[in-house]
Amino acid sequence: MLTVNHAHTVVFIRVGDIPGACVRVCIRVYVHARVCVHLCVRVCAYAPVSLCSGACAEVDSDTQAVAGQNFKLGCISCKMRGEVEASATVDWYFRAKGETDFAHIYSYDDESPTIIDERFKERVNWTGSRKTNDLQDASIYLLNVTFNDSGVYRCFFSRTLSYQYYEYQTTVSKLVHLTVVAKATRGVASIVSEVMMYVSIIGLQLWLLVEMVYCYRKIAAAGDEALRASAAEYLAIASESKDNCTGVQVAE
Repeated sequence: MLTVNHAHTVVFIRVGDIPGACVRVCIRVYVHARVCVHLCVRVCAYAPVSLCSGACAEVDSDTQAVAGQNFKLGCISCKMRGEVEASATVDWYFRAKGETDFAHIYSYDDESPTIIDERFKERVNWTGSRKTNDLQDASIYLLNVTFNDSGVYRCFFSRTLSYQYYEYQTTVSKLVHLTVVAKATRGVASIVSEVMMYVSIIGLQLWLLVEMVYCYRKIAAAGDEALRASAAEYLAIASESKDNCTGVQVAE
């Protein structure tokens, strides 16, 4: 057990209280000579995990590109358990408008990108996971987008999960419906979001104003009541003193 004392705070760590790779961290804070707060937290590590590893969140790709500009095709597939070692390869497929079949256009394996379709030669850059075979982000950049790039893109993950005694193969496929326009336009969702943001701000300001008025009136009413109570108490004391003086004079 490790104990650290600092002012009125006692922190002690017990190792071995909990089965497995767990420790119990307890904090005891002395609020008063006879009053203290005792808090314990159990911390478990089931596998060595790097403290610098970032979290993974699956975000849908944008679907509208502007002709002549660059565009990011997003594709993210997170592992369900981050502590499991894995390796993955990624393949991108494209189906243009009017076509029925997908064409294999790009692959990424062992940190080596390969552009397969001649239509995308020198026009695709990898912007996904780097310096690792455990791919979770398979995003790519399309350079100098043209109207012919409109269509459906499919991102395909082939992942191998490595456990202690066996390996498990899994696949994930995601679609991106891309539309190429001549000029950027704001979507309905963007406009609605901005309007809702301003409505929320105005609503919060009105709510704060109402709360301020309510609190002011409550404080003012409490002050008036206190003044009336003080005045009544003063009059009662004065009346009692007068009665006492009258009794003394009668006794004389």
